Amino acid sequence: MNWIEALLLGILQGLTEFLPVSSSGHLIIGQEILGVDTSAADSLMFTVVVHAATVCSTLVILWKEVATLFKGTFMVKKWNDEKSYVAKICVSMIPVFIIGVFFKDYVEAIFGNGLIVVGCCLILTALLLTFAYYAKPKQKETISYRDAFIIGLSQAVAVLPGLSRSGTTIATGLMLGNKKESVAQFSFLMVIIPILGEAILSLAEAVINGEPLTDTVGALSLIVGFAGAFLSGCFACRFMIDLVKRGKLIYFAIYCALAGIITLCYSLF
Repeated sequence: MNWIEALLLGILQGLTEFLPVSSSGHLIIGQEILGVDTSAADSLMFTVVVHAATVCSTLVILWKEVATLFKGTFMVKKWNDEKSYVAKICVSMIPVFIIGVFFKDYVEAIFGNGLIVVGCCLILTALLLTFAYYAKPKQKETISYRDAFIIGLSQAVAVLPGLSRSGTTIATGLMLGNKKESVAQFSFLMVIIPILGEAILSLAEAVINGEPLTDTVGALSLIVGFAGAFLSGCFACRFMIDLVKRGKLIYFAIYCALAGIITLCYSLF
């Protein structure tokens, strides 16, 4: 993987991590278009680096919210709204933790990363976004523990390539009646620990097994990939929050439907 390919894949990762179009699905499509060698594109170190970049972009864009949660959780003894919010994030992580620890290999073995799966899941993402756009449930003031768990279930299902994590979690939260701004913020904050946890565990497992971490990815490609993912992630995170506020998810539903149909046609014909 040269630095130009790393930059393009990093930008693609940063944009699609937050936009409801599936980062995993678009990375597979991007690798196919660029003709990047699979062993290099799937470099563990590169994957860890670009995921770390998207986490950093979340912390930068939502730094005020993160700082408030940190102070309220660790600097105040009594139970408060910040502790409750963090507890809900922990509840939302239960399903993806179970999938990641006990069923990750099973899911990957069944569904793989083929373009047919990506195409079908992109169409499913389009349907979820469409339902969320037209659903008009009674609005709630705060995200409940029940809603947090259900949103967490949708995040666990979104391990499938082509099924957007942000799109699935935001659509689920909206259909449950949560406010647009609240569910977008919750969706981006709830994924920080799972992303870092998966990256660290994968890295540790590779080190223990003596597996190569970089393959053919050099230091320059890693740096450029990180920069591309971080900068595009900052843009996409802020853009997505503003977009959800305005209720314009239907445009991404149309995009995902078209992308899914084109991907299926390309893989089948």
